[in-house]
Amino acid sequence: MNLLLIISQVRAFAHEQPKELKRFVKFATVGALGSVTDFAVFNGLVFWASLMPLVANAISFCAAVIQNFLLNRRWTFPESQERTPGKQLSKFAIVSAVGLGINTVVFHYVSTLLEPFWQTMVFDTDWAMVISLNFAKLFAIGVVLFWNFTANRFWTYRGL
Repeated sequence: MNLLLIISQVRAFAHEQPKELKRFVKFATVGALGSVTDFAVFNGLVFWASLMPLVANAISFCAAVIQNFLLNRRWTFPESQERTPGKQLSKFAIVSAVGLGINTVVFHYVSTLLEPFWQTMVFDTDWAMVISLNFAKLFAIGVVLFWNFTANRFWTYRGL
């Protein structure tokens, strides 16, 4: 897709739906904070606790999901606090579980593609592995952001 076309579509959306754009920016901000948590837990589990990357990825993703639910309920979708949190948390958990599946597939695929890179590095292969795994995680988070926003906006927080 042409970059100019994408930019023009984003500008049109921002002009036509400023409230939704603001929500998306808030959602992305909460997601960025969740990513900090995700990366911190992931790196701690892989490089200090020596867990397998796929297991660490699932645990760190879940920690970020809990944080994101609480922040999104409070800030991105504050009107949702009028409803009981149980049903929303259930929906959020389902959306997140699908997101985890997408995240895991993307993370595994990208990290597998990058594995030859870090295994053949002349310099410190541990650092090359850290960079490769974190790049794969960042890429997976970026892909899942769009799924999570769309599904949560139109299902979890529908009608707000």
